[in-house]
Amino acid sequence: MKRLLLQLLALWSFSLSRCESTFVPYDYSATVECLDKPLKPQYNGGIIVNPDLRDGPQAWLPFGNAKIEFKDIGHDKFVVARERKQPHDSVSQKVHLEKGRLYTFSAWLQVNNGKAPVSAVFKTNGEYKHAGSVIAESKCWSMLKGGLTVDESGPGELYFESNDTRVEIWVDSVSLQPFTQEEWNSHQDHSIHKERKRTVRIRVVNSKGEPVQKASLSIEQRKLGFPFGCEVEKNILESHAYQNWFTKRFTVTTFANEMKWYSTEVVRGKEDYSIADKMLRFFKKHGVAVRGHNIVWNDPKYQTKWLNALSSREFYNAVKRRVSSVASRYKGQLEGWDVVNENLHFSYFEKKMSPKASYNIFKMAQAFDPTSTKFINEYNTLEEPRDSDSSPAKYLKKLRELKSIVVRGNISLGIGLESHFKTPNIPFMRSALDILGATGLPIWLTEVDVEAPKNVQAKYFEQVLREGHAHPRVKGIVTWAGYSPTGCYRMCLTDGNFKNLPTGDVVDKLLHEWGGFRRQTKGFTDADGFFEASFFNGDYDLKIDHPLTNFKASHSFKLVSDVSSNTQPSSFAFRL
Repeated sequence: MKRLLLQLLALWSFSLSRCESTFVPYDYSATVECLDKPLKPQYNGGIIVNPDLRDGPQAWLPFGNAKIEFKDIGHDKFVVARERKQPHDSVSQKVHLEKGRLYTFSAWLQVNNGKAPVSAVFKTNGEYKHAGSVIAESKCWSMLKGGLTVDESGPGELYFESNDTRVEIWVDSVSLQPFTQEEWNSHQDHSIHKERKRTVRIRVVNSKGEPVQKASLSIEQRKLGFPFGCEVEKNILESHAYQNWFTKRFTVTTFANEMKWYSTEVVRGKEDYSIADKMLRFFKKHGVAVRGHNIVWNDPKYQTKWLNALSSREFYNAVKRRVSSVASRYKGQLEGWDVVNENLHFSYFEKKMSPKASYNIFKMAQAFDPTSTKFINEYNTLEEPRDSDSSPAKYLKKLRELKSIVVRGNISLGIGLESHFKTPNIPFMRSALDILGATGLPIWLTEVDVEAPKNVQAKYFEQVLREGHAHPRVKGIVTWAGYSPTGCYRMCLTDGNFKNLPTGDVVDKLLHEWGGFRRQTKGFTDADGFFEASFFNGDYDLKIDHPLTNFKASHSFKLVSDVSSNTQPSSFAFRL
């Protein structure tokens, strides 16, 4: 039998000719710092007239009872809305909005004194569509980035609002860019090819280095590179059918209740981790990672009953013991921790301990488990632009507070976005991910589900999953739709017989696209001994068969998203 040489070249190629057409590319950039001068309008303003105010008052009008003036300071021209009596008193521009278009919006804002939240709103067909918000500051410019769709085509009017009527609203560098659904999909395709896939070149040569033609290749994706999973409860331990259904599909999970304080310490001082331990052992055995959820929950409705009877000192000691116990027990075994769940919306521990309670609990978690990623975990940051409590700007503010923690090294923070949608505003979702992604921190969609009529639920669910998977800053997705005999939270993927529901069919459809279910690719080497194809990141098994030489070989390889490796091919040579 001849000796053959196998060369595997993972080529980090971003050639996307099929996506590079006349479509306007999407600008994923965002700025989270407050700058001395605003940047230029994205997309040159898109459909906004006079976006950088170079032409003074052209196309800009007062809204409500505000007085507006146009200023030029240091060659920077902008418009000011002053003498505001109502939140909506500001500056506006009329636009035409089309149904079926996806609009991405941006503007640079400043206030004349202190800090104030400012929102961008579109009035159209009797509705008010909130596109996004930012905490504007005095003496520097902040970027607001958002997005919207409309239900009917027709005239619209952009304006800005702030509940703080004492401040002037300064506006510059405004952009509104429409995209067709086809263009939006092309952005996703382009990002996936760049961030989630690699081009692999395999070459087969003989012992003399000569190419071997028509060698048969079979490549099977053994494991997805992108973490994708579903939440579970303890009932999975008792059902082999559920276990088989789950482990065929997912690479990561979250325990819905079993690690939470109200489950592990029902009686004060009597901790019981037996169920969580058993679940963790099961998923380790099957190669499924587990997210830690959660150390404490800031919602007063979800506390273990005995906590409220404690004195201040007893309460503090109980919290410290809880953090120490659960963080130490699972140290090094989890895919990060949700530390203080939903601490932008709720403040149970702040009221019981101090205004810095969440900060101090993160600090405790860092002390007991310094290597894990500690996540803020919140809802409505992606789902609802009207929710000011958990806006991207408020999320950034909390991240800045926690970033200062230095205990046994700098704290490693992560961005957890629950993603409990109703009717998804996909352009706003993307823009919010852009803003949070500008921090450089890992983003996970942690509890994805959709509460919507059955005829559109699966459609909306697919939209959210595709957008999350395609975004370059998202590092993992967990859906919140595990089966429970007592009923799922908002949606199920499967029925009690573990037959897919329409939402489960969406999961399977996407897994087939992303290389799940041990997807196989087959082919033959060409006249130069090469075989080339594009693959999603992940773990692969390769089999080579050349009948004329009676030669067979097997090999395993891994494709990862590694920007540092993008300029040089990875080469593996084996003399067989």
